[in-house]
Amino acid sequence: MQKSECHRGVQMRNRLTDNCDQRTSSSAQVKHGTTVQQSKSSSSTSSPESARKLHPRPSDKLNPKTINPFGEQSRAPSAFAAIYSKGGIPCRLVHGSVKHRLQWECPPEKLPFDPLLITLAEGLRETKHPYTFVSKEGFRELLLVTGAPEKAVPLLPRLIPVLKAALVHVDDEVFERGLNALVQLSVVVGPALNDHLKHLLTSGSLIIIKSKIPTYCSICC
Repeated sequence: MQKSECHRGVQMRNRLTDNCDQRTSSSAQVKHGTTVQQSKSSSSTSSPESARKLHPRPSDKLNPKTINPFGEQSRAPSAFAAIYSKGGIPCRLVHGSVKHRLQWECPPEKLPFDPLLITLAEGLRETKHPYTFVSKEGFRELLLVTGAPEKAVPLLPRLIPVLKAALVHVDDEVFERGLNALVQLSVVVGPALNDHLKHLLTSGSLIIIKSKIPTYCSICC
């Protein structure tokens, strides 16, 4: 009897020890899993992007998409902007206290109109500063130089399609710049422009001109 009772006591003691070991190992696994999960969650929430998603700022609702001026732009620059940035336009914008002006690298009367005048006309379709001012003012100043009529008339077949593209543009400011450029060109070249008006002023563009700026309709009548 004493041996059997002793044997039963040993078995009970072993079972208790095994249960205790299992409980200890399982609790250790649970603690380890909880620690790993907490570390993952803390690392994910510690990043600025995740923190911004969890706690959005009020300005994010007002301005959800912002442009990083130092980041790579998704859109490629226009042809005029690319030429201007590479120095293909021999003038630069000078910011004044009252108004802006252009500073030419050399006197405009010494510059060849081909292809500079056409390039400036293409820039009239730009919608961003400083390209809008450079193209508009550069086109105007170039037509004011001595000998401008003789230089501009041979370029009319190439200038007309460019100006027409500005006249049919959806942006009102682009349309106005194109129409002003057409008026300036007509003053310089005179009757030489008449043969090209039928290609420039189609029925659609004529309606647009009359509806937007009636005062300029004298050039197309």
